[in-house]
Amino acid sequence: MEPTNHTNAPEFFLLGLTDDPELQPLIFYLFLSMYLVTILGNLIIILAVITDSHLHTPMYFFLSNLSFTDICISTTIIPKILLNTKEQNKSIAYIACLTQTCFVLVFAGFENCLLAAMAYDRYVAICHPLRYTVIMNPHLCGLLILLSLFLSILDALLHSLMVLQLSFCKDLEIPHFFCELAQLLKLACSDTLINNILTYFMASIFGSIPLSGIIFSYTKIVSSILRMPSAGGKHKAFSTCGSHLSVVSLFYGTGFGVYISSSVTDSHRKLAVASVMYIVVPQMVNPFIYSLRNRDVKRALKKLTRRKLSLR
Repeated sequence: MEPTNHTNAPEFFLLGLTDDPELQPLIFYLFLSMYLVTILGNLIIILAVITDSHLHTPMYFFLSNLSFTDICISTTIIPKILLNTKEQNKSIAYIACLTQTCFVLVFAGFENCLLAAMAYDRYVAICHPLRYTVIMNPHLCGLLILLSLFLSILDALLHSLMVLQLSFCKDLEIPHFFCELAQLLKLACSDTLINNILTYFMASIFGSIPLSGIIFSYTKIVSSILRMPSAGGKHKAFSTCGSHLSVVSLFYGTGFGVYISSSVTDSHRKLAVASVMYIVVPQMVNPFIYSLRNRDVKRALKKLTRRKLSLR
């Protein structure tokens, strides 16, 4: 195949989940429903945190940022799926594809760092309760958010600038429902050795460091809880970590599931379906995990609902 740069190849083609025209309406309404639930659920969490003064704590500050990130990830991916499915058009412009890749990397990396920051917050709350307000002060919380966002943007820009240097073959079909970095590199005709090295290096950093921080935090948390004398104290401590631990398990569990799937199957369609569980489902489920397992959030949601009903 002849190599060509992006000026001669203005668009890619997202093959999506299936070519069966009879399944296209089902896919459209499925993704539309998931998107609406994701937006509504995360917006409600953000509104509950903003309007309830009892939730103006570091834990819920990080939660509101997590909800905002989930909205951004879904908005980066799903509207294009809906548009292509509705118009029966699989094309996506080169710049749009690269922009989508960049934003997915930014928000996925940011969410990864946020989960580590939330684990640290729980560690301080349980292991150092008397110093919690001193350690988790607004300055530190803001710094953690800014640092996480800066590192995520830097990572995404590095990958995007490296992709800009590549030439692409004329077969520009991406066997996925969004522009994933790994799939873009497979389409390149020029040498991608440096891109692959950078991908594995940055993935190891963004994967190992936050995950190691989460594991360390929960190791200390479990050790501290087991030393508590009362069963009530243990249950209360575990309950404050339950929602976050569920979100972490969903985020990393689905991510590792997609990685394992890519290793054991050659079917791009199956890999794309598995990726839905990683890039779409967690963002939809996270608000339910926190609203169903957290009494403070449930109380805030009830107050928010009563306030809305009283205004009618």
